Amino acid sequence: MSDQPHRPPSVDVLARELGQTFALPHSVLVDCARRAIVSSPSTASETAHVYAREFSNALQVDVINATGVLLHSNLGRAPLPNFPQHRATNVEFNMDSGERGSRQKSVSQLVTILTGAEKAIVVNNNAAALVLVLSALAHEKDVVVSRGESVEIGGGFRIPDVMEQSGARLVDVGTTNKTRFKDYEKAVHSKKNEVALIMKIHPSNFSLEGFTESTSVQQLQSLSVPIVADIGSGLLDNSCPWLQGHLPHVPTWLAQEPAAKQTLADGAALVTFSGDKLLGGPQCGVIAGRADLVDACAQHPLMRALRPSAQTLMWLQTTLLSYCEKSVCVEIPFWFMLSQSVSSLHERATSIVSTASFGAVTPLISVAGAGSAPGSELESWGIEVAGDARERLRAHVVPVIARTVAGKTLLDLRSVHPADDHIIVEALQQLSQT
Repeated sequence: MSDQPHRPPSVDVLARELGQTFALPHSVLVDCARRAIVSSPSTASETAHVYAREFSNALQVDVINATGVLLHSNLGRAPLPNFPQHRATNVEFNMDSGERGSRQKSVSQLVTILTGAEKAIVVNNNAAALVLVLSALAHEKDVVVSRGESVEIGGGFRIPDVMEQSGARLVDVGTTNKTRFKDYEKAVHSKKNEVALIMKIHPSNFSLEGFTESTSVQQLQSLSVPIVADIGSGLLDNSCPWLQGHLPHVPTWLAQEPAAKQTLADGAALVTFSGDKLLGGPQCGVIAGRADLVDACAQHPLMRALRPSAQTLMWLQTTLLSYCEKSVCVEIPFWFMLSQSVSSLHERATSIVSTASFGAVTPLISVAGAGSAPGSELESWGIEVAGDARERLRAHVVPVIARTVAGKTLLDLRSVHPADDHIIVEALQQLSQT
């Protein structure tokens, strides 16, 4: 028996060993090998494989969303159509003069056409939109908010904290379940308050029911203080004219959702909303409404830090053009998913199960997701598999993300594009062999 201590493999040897399993750049494999040798010299090979697997699983890749949550926050919310681009864009280039131009002009014009706003600007998300509005219009001034709307959304994003960071002063009015017009009126006319804005915040990811009362934008417009309505989910028009010919009627949960066009018509000075929720576009935030207020936001120093990329603006422009052409149910994946008939989903589920010779067809309920339209439910169909198969489905060559209920794995086809049905078939066939 040798008294020599165990020597770990060289970094290069271990990196080459990893390369037989993981399709990762050699420099990444070297880093995994080096860290493994330092942290666990006696089990360097096993540890290096763990590190490489963790790195591989952390990479952003295409996945199949079979959860039935159409706007899944952990899966990028609104899926975008393929948009390969290898050329430059005229993001800040004026094609008429050949000189520097505005990156906001085209999207601003499209938003105004679709919502009736005087002007609009785009930032990198809706949280940024709120921060910019408050910083530009209410720094060291008061903003009136109902206690029932002083909410926290995903990631610990709280309205009171945003107010504090922007330099605005929060004035809570009303109670959690009831805020009347006179509560706002009292705050606006109080001598101790210097009210710059009234802010209406759509709760979006929860609903308050029962003994409740709220005050609408239309009621508040008589107070002669600009109203900023954070409608959150990004529905442009709750009459949804783009659904004509695709659904027999507008779903109730959409008809009741606050929308930019109606909120501005009711008297809001500004609306803010997300681009990657019900709008169905890229992650961004939109500020739309009175031109003087939008200009004040655009000229604030924070705008430089919060402006969107050229790629984001291109995606958003494409999305908005689809609305103008009323082609969103064909061209925008979210609206395509939502407008699929229940019978077509049943036919797809039946075909998939028959082809895969595995699983069972089952009725399901899909939801909009991403904090949009709480309480929304859409009839759907999908595939049911006994037991918890989520990990094995995630390990498929194109990962399939499913959910489990009562010891069964469910794959909801409303959130799966028909072009990916063959991947579901392959994943089910792989399951049947394990």
